[in-house]
Amino acid sequence: MSPRSARLARLSRSVTFSACHRLHSESLSDEENLKLFGKCNNANGHGHNYKVVVTVRGEIDPVSGMVMNLTDLKEFMQEAIMEPLDHKNLDKDVPYFSEVVSTTENVAVFIWDNLQKLLPQGMLYKVEVQETEQNVVVYKGEETIVK
Repeated sequence: MSPRSARLARLSRSVTFSACHRLHSESLSDEENLKLFGKCNNANGHGHNYKVVVTVRGEIDPVSGMVMNLTDLKEFMQEAIMEPLDHKNLDKDVPYFSEVVSTTENVAVFIWDNLQKLLPQGMLYKVEVQETEQNVVVYKGEETIVK
């Protein structure tokens, strides 16, 4: 029997959480915020049922047949996503968003950073956050290079 080369695969798991927020930048005037964010700048905020799809990648283990144990991924997602975000006011209950506008882009970055602390290095491939069926952000950890 000849040895097989390692096979790479991607594994995804999704969760849904509910949270409210207000799109508002302290760097802008009230008028500028209203013009930029429209009804999403409502002083009382608004809510979403966010769907998050996390994708990891790695070699398929020849013994277990898995890239990662789904139970472990579920626990990591519970700690990184559900505990800090579910049924929260993002702007008031999550310290990260006290200085960062709680856009879906920044929610994706927050989730990425939390997962990076828990997952084995190099395994996290993609975080997809669906704010609505029409609005989806995909973040893969890319950063721009400051010149």
